[in-house]
Amino acid sequence: MSESARTVIVFGSLHYDVIVRGPARPRKGETITGQSWQPKCGGKGGNQAVAVAHAGAHSAMVGAVAEDDFGRTLLHNLDQQGVDRRFVRVLPGGSTGMSVAIFDGEGDYGAVIVSGANLTLSEKDVQAAAELFASAPILVLQNEVPDSANVAAANAAKHSGGLVILNAAPARMPSEALAAKVDIIVVNAIEAELLAGVPVVESLEGALAAARILSRRYPTAVVTAGGEGVACVTAAGEEIAIPAIPVKLVSTHGAGDAFIGMLAASLARGSALAEALANANRAAAELVSRPAPEPTV
Repeated sequence: MSESARTVIVFGSLHYDVIVRGPARPRKGETITGQSWQPKCGGKGGNQAVAVAHAGAHSAMVGAVAEDDFGRTLLHNLDQQGVDRRFVRVLPGGSTGMSVAIFDGEGDYGAVIVSGANLTLSEKDVQAAAELFASAPILVLQNEVPDSANVAAANAAKHSGGLVILNAAPARMPSEALAAKVDIIVVNAIEAELLAGVPVVESLEGALAAARILSRRYPTAVVTAGGEGVACVTAAGEEIAIPAIPVKLVSTHGAGDAFIGMLAASLARGSALAEALANANRAAAELVSRPAPEPTV
């Protein structure tokens, strides 16, 4: 990595995930028999920080876990994956965030998260990591922590001349204070519908139309369209549409986080926006076509 490359700070969630695989996702009131389950270190923040590190950029995580087995496992994973986690706070009480994701036979999934320690993130965590924010970083945010904490982190990054990327997932309307600090917003079709206020067709043209609307509020709007590709529109009028790379789908889990991590890492290394988006598109395609690890149970 170049010495001049900027640090990517990922400010956000850390979850201990339980992955369940079955023939389908249960309907209301239904019990089905699954094939396997396995644990996984996750949270959108944690996943994106690891993706940044794997992409070759300096990745620093700011988050919170509890002093429990889940928290210790998540910290160990960050160490193993090459993420600077000096500013992940450890709570003496409470519980670490966790989630349960149920995969169906086609590789798609639904999930429930229990945020736990992630909801304690605040301006104090930003202040504790002041040395990171002072270096004009690229900051990556998501919606699994309080909006007020994201605002504090964005303010600190902008104060030092940093670039703020908001992955507005899960779908939640950013506050005015946060939206005003965002340089690049990244959403999928579902999230784009909430933010743009119009129905969004999951196609490349639909993504482009939604990005045009979002670019009226954000300097750069990126809308991913699953297996169709990714579209980007800037406030200056630049439009980029990149078709998806044809692959055999194994699982969509984590594709968005791989996209965000590579996008941030590429920008940190000085790539132009179009190149960074192409790199991110390839990273997501590689992840969804990768065989899943062997189940542990």
